Amino acid sequence: MKPLSKTVEQFTESIFSTMTKMAIDNKAINLSQGFPDFDGPSWVIDLATKALRENKNQYAPSMGILPLREAISHNYKRFYGMTVNPLSEVVVTNGATEAIFCTCLGLLNPGDEVVVLEPFYDSYLASIQLAGAKVVPVTLKAPDFHFDLNELKAAINSKTKLLIINNPHNPTGKVFSAEEIETLGNLARENDFYILSDEVYEFLTFGVAHKPTATYADLKERTITISSTGKTFGLTGWKIGWAIGPAQLIKAIHNVHQFSTFCVAQPFQWAMAEALIKMDEYLVEFKAEYARKKDILINGLTERGFKVLNPAGTYFVMAQLPEGRTDVEFCKDLILSKKVATIPTSAFYLKSDEGTRMIRFCFAKKDETLLSALENLK
Repeated sequence: MKPLSKTVEQFTESIFSTMTKMAIDNKAINLSQGFPDFDGPSWVIDLATKALRENKNQYAPSMGILPLREAISHNYKRFYGMTVNPLSEVVVTNGATEAIFCTCLGLLNPGDEVVVLEPFYDSYLASIQLAGAKVVPVTLKAPDFHFDLNELKAAINSKTKLLIINNPHNPTGKVFSAEEIETLGNLARENDFYILSDEVYEFLTFGVAHKPTATYADLKERTITISSTGKTFGLTGWKIGWAIGPAQLIKAIHNVHQFSTFCVAQPFQWAMAEALIKMDEYLVEFKAEYARKKDILINGLTERGFKVLNPAGTYFVMAQLPEGRTDVEFCKDLILSKKVATIPTSAFYLKSDEGTRMIRFCFAKKDETLLSALENLK
């Protein structure tokens, strides 16, 4: 038989799937994969049920239903003062992961280079490689996860087509400062590359306000902003994401989307179109609830001797390991001896070995899940 794609043959199982499978096999409490073990708001689920019963069950328009694109546009204006044309500057995708994939295939050519800030979400690597481009990692330095400007400048050259930033940042929980975003923006203008800004945790920050990359001076024309409703509403299985940006970039992204998934489930789009314009009161409760869960986990881990790095955003907590321990070994030991599953962060690095000295916990879990895990970790 003829060989398979050489690119795809290099892919291995996602670390999230690996650790979840190991958790199930060993009956461990799963604080590894980043999704809630509870349902999203019942009022949003009711909206989907209503749409299902109103015959909104056929193919949706490939760009996304107009009411959802209008709701997305409306929110960027009211939360961030950012003007987005719902007709030409928004495309609805099958979650943020598909938006990332379509952006990479829509913008990149073989031989292009993409700067990624490690640790990074693993789909970035696969999407870049499938486009035939080269990944150029720049390491965020623990414990505050800053980038070294000289290292960043050395990673950029005439082949640099795109830089990917995740803000708030998974897995570290970092929220990039205005100065850091401005530095990236200056480099983008000076070297004429695009920015993919993955902002799926935009509403999950603690004590700091999120500011989209595209709202910084002169960055809107070269920034693709990606977000989704999965993290905000705790409905990750609905896979409602989007990309927004200049019309010519969205057209390229949509060209990939229409020949891959074509469209996103219509009833969930109608539910989210309504939910997005009614989310003000919910967001207050949402942030307070996750801040409380964060404190439960951080306080509990600290009491048990973990060196915890307090996140400014996301629903993840990083912990630094004792000298002499490595992340994969430590995570496996936690599953086997303590029945608690976490994520070894070396899976999110290409260049640095810093990830071998840290693990990631997820606190998007029921209180009883967090408390049971902490009891096991005594």
